[in-house]
Amino acid sequence: MSNEPTPSDETPSRPQATDAPWGADDALLEDPSVRDHPRHQQMFPVLAEAEIERIRRFGHASRYAKGELLYRAGSLCPGVFVLLSGKVRIVGRDGLGHARVIHTYTRRGEFTSDVTQLSNKPAVVDAHVTEDVEAMLLRPEELSAMMISEADLGEKIMRALILRRVLVIERGHGVVLVGPSGNGRLVALQNFLRRNAFPSLTLDANQDAEAIALLERLTPQPDDFPLVLCPDGTVLRNPDEGQLASCLGLIPEFDPAHVYDVAIVGAGPAGLATAVYAASEGLSVAALDCRAPGGQAGMSSRIENYLGFPTGITGQALAGRAFVQAQKFGAHIGIPCEVKALYCDKQPPVVELTDGRRITARSVVIASGAEYRRPDIDGLARFEGSGVYYWATPIEARLCRKEPVLLVGGGNSAGQAVVYLASHAEHVHMFIRGASLEHSMSHYLVERIMSLPNVTLHARFELTALEGDARLERVSFRGAGGIEGTMTAHHLFVFIGAEPNTGWLKTCGVSLDDKGFVLTGADIPGLGLQPMSLQTSVSGVFAIGDVRSGSTKRVASAVGEGAAVVAQIHRLLADARVTG
Repeated sequence: MSNEPTPSDETPSRPQATDAPWGADDALLEDPSVRDHPRHQQMFPVLAEAEIERIRRFGHASRYAKGELLYRAGSLCPGVFVLLSGKVRIVGRDGLGHARVIHTYTRRGEFTSDVTQLSNKPAVVDAHVTEDVEAMLLRPEELSAMMISEADLGEKIMRALILRRVLVIERGHGVVLVGPSGNGRLVALQNFLRRNAFPSLTLDANQDAEAIALLERLTPQPDDFPLVLCPDGTVLRNPDEGQLASCLGLIPEFDPAHVYDVAIVGAGPAGLATAVYAASEGLSVAALDCRAPGGQAGMSSRIENYLGFPTGITGQALAGRAFVQAQKFGAHIGIPCEVKALYCDKQPPVVELTDGRRITARSVVIASGAEYRRPDIDGLARFEGSGVYYWATPIEARLCRKEPVLLVGGGNSAGQAVVYLASHAEHVHMFIRGASLEHSMSHYLVERIMSLPNVTLHARFELTALEGDARLERVSFRGAGGIEGTMTAHHLFVFIGAEPNTGWLKTCGVSLDDKGFVLTGADIPGLGLQPMSLQTSVSGVFAIGDVRSGSTKRVASAVGEGAAVVAQIHRLLADARVTG
């Protein structure tokens, strides 16, 4: 993600309003639910004259004529515009061409955009100039600098930008997904968009009238589902997550000539913590993840034992806050960016992405976590995405609403999923190989599960086979003493732990333990007492979180290691400056 300013002149390149003629239609309806929203004033505050003056030293003056577009959905937004005079109409639209006015900026001191401007991501709405505009433009790096220097003012603006993003997600402005309900590929794309906070609308190909009319025009084949209609009108047929991200303009850019202080591979709790603390202390940070912020923790329905959240917090909410926080301090976060290899044969190390791009950094933090473990069950792979799931989000909860579900696993992640699914499913059958939950799950979760009337625990049982045609229909199991049986089930959730995600480290030669986790500090054979406990066998390469051998597999522990590693990186960089 480049940190260079967009065009060197004060006025950025401007999209043409003729590309979206409906935005200029004075008869276009305004969404009344936005105006009546209980947090409307927080979403659209008006800066006082003194606050405008405080912002002036960060921004650039710009002028726009009536009929122009400040930005449009699907294109890069130059930044945040602070209105000094004129009028700007914000129009939300989707891939089907539906449009509605979200808000009209008319007052001096109002400002445009949403939280994605911290990372220079594409806009999801159109901004039409309906009266000549004079404004101050805060580009992403200027916005970040302002929020740090002017903390109270930055808090007001940050809150508004976050709430606006939530608003467009709630309204479904953005990409449109079309496919049969429960289609595995459709569910995967829904989860990708949800976790990356990108607004979307899903239409059932078999029941929604608008979807049926669209399919008559596009005449897709069965293998074309799901269909995706991007905001610019582009139609994708059965895309993967990378193709969807490319269509939406989510693929970030990195300056190949820039050498970062630290490159972080993985944006789970550990990686995000490192990004926040390193960037806030002035280090140049690049953080990479192939899917979404939060890692496995980001899929948790509720984390109740994390310090400071007595009522609990969803994994996605926790990850989303940390993601925004890291960007606020200037971290460059690339999602989705899959890392292919790490080269440590020369200094500084080089991270190579699967698309061939390379990122150079003086230090590298391995925070790639773990991948979901798949049990040895006959037929499992055939039903992944169409009855077998490795996480429990609102998307999966809707699919199994008022139906019985099965869940395999006895750890905390499994317990959180059981509690969540019990509030949606007719009944939850929980299968564990051990005799009880007490040795593998936190006490508060055990008590809660045992108190749920629609949860049945099957101890000392294991699944042996899955059967069905187009979707999962039956599950075979074996119990203690050789008891065998079958159960009708269309939904199976698997939470049996994870394998370390370290395959990309083969090119670097980092030492691993016998299970594939990364060794650090004193655990590295033959190196004796190490001054930096989180450094691997390769100088300048660190490991934190679930991927590290001997780590405590908890969110709090991962965040703690993410903070602690920054002090060790400072020591490494200081030593390099002295010896250099």
